[in-house]
Amino acid sequence: MKSLKIYLIAAGVVLIIYIVAMLNRPKDVDWSETLSNTDKIPFGTYILNHRLNDIFPNAKITMYRQAIYNVIAEDSIRQSSYLIVCQGIEPSKADYDQLIAYMKKGNNVFIAADYFGRLFEKNLDITTQYNFTFQKQDSPVSLVDPALKPHQGFIFDKRIGNNYFSKIDTSKAAVIGENNDHKANFVKYNFGSGNLYLLCNPKVFSNYNLLNAKGRDYAQTVLSFLKNTPRLVVDEYYTQGNGEEESPMRVFLRNPVLQWAYYIAMFSLLAFVLFELKRRQRIIPVIEPLQNSTLDFVTVVGQVYYEHRDNANIAQKKITYLLSWLRDQYQLQTAALDDEFIEKLSAKLNIELSVVRELVDYIRYINVQQKVTDRELIQLNKLIEDFYIKAR
Repeated sequence: MKSLKIYLIAAGVVLIIYIVAMLNRPKDVDWSETLSNTDKIPFGTYILNHRLNDIFPNAKITMYRQAIYNVIAEDSIRQSSYLIVCQGIEPSKADYDQLIAYMKKGNNVFIAADYFGRLFEKNLDITTQYNFTFQKQDSPVSLVDPALKPHQGFIFDKRIGNNYFSKIDTSKAAVIGENNDHKANFVKYNFGSGNLYLLCNPKVFSNYNLLNAKGRDYAQTVLSFLKNTPRLVVDEYYTQGNGEEESPMRVFLRNPVLQWAYYIAMFSLLAFVLFELKRRQRIIPVIEPLQNSTLDFVTVVGQVYYEHRDNANIAQKKITYLLSWLRDQYQLQTAALDDEFIEKLSAKLNIELSVVRELVDYIRYINVQQKVTDRELIQLNKLIEDFYIKAR
């Protein structure tokens, strides 16, 4: 018992020293593009969330973590504007239809995103593109209205303003903002007596950009198109989900210090168990017949991936496995996922072209994401599983 007490005291002291050291060490800057209004990292939107009342002093501001359809269904919200700031939006058909009906009744929708989803691209005939450059500063962006256009335009860095609309139907859209190459980055659509505003540079609303005078002016100017709204609905669904997936352990493991403290505690407990096993007579085990452990193995591997929360890695493995299966089973070349590949795959497997195109378009979308949300991973898995079913 004396040796046990010494061991526990030593382990506790080491754990306390480690936690104190971790709490006092300089923190690395997290450049993750979450655009979450709860994040104070450079590409979070904490500042925007706490300054909306300055931009809309007379508006009632409400936050929602629900799908669009659930928020505005049955005219539950009237005479308002809907604000969505996220990396990418992929509304369902029900969400899209409800949004259109919402605008036709005189409401406004403002969406800032890098990617607007298949329904917006198809129905509005738009495509976004990223202008990669090694320059320190982005090319200037400006607003078309001379009264809102500074002499030198708005200049950002960290590639905040490098997105633009590479394809746009000017018969449907009015260009409000553009970059230095006269490529539109901010457009407006009319739906009945309401309007849809699309901005393809969501990071202009990030904490990093709002701490810059030019960035702050630009963000305030583009949001001023909603300034007369009596009510502002702010979407949190596309950055934080609906909140149902949160668990105490997940919140605990999100903090690096608490995460490592948990790991050290588990390691200490394991070391203690192993130490005690050496000091006692082991029970002679009953030799059981060999069992099929495939399911257990899959469960363990799945649990490991779940704890690491590396959705992008999981998504890439699912895509790689699918493409390998197509090469092995149907001798299809998968190097280029273009229209020719979609047509060949549809004809080879006798699957509807729309189903194949939806899957391939989503794979291409996932391939350019640095981070994949739980919702995007679930959607990818659903599309792949449906494809396997139809391929049989």
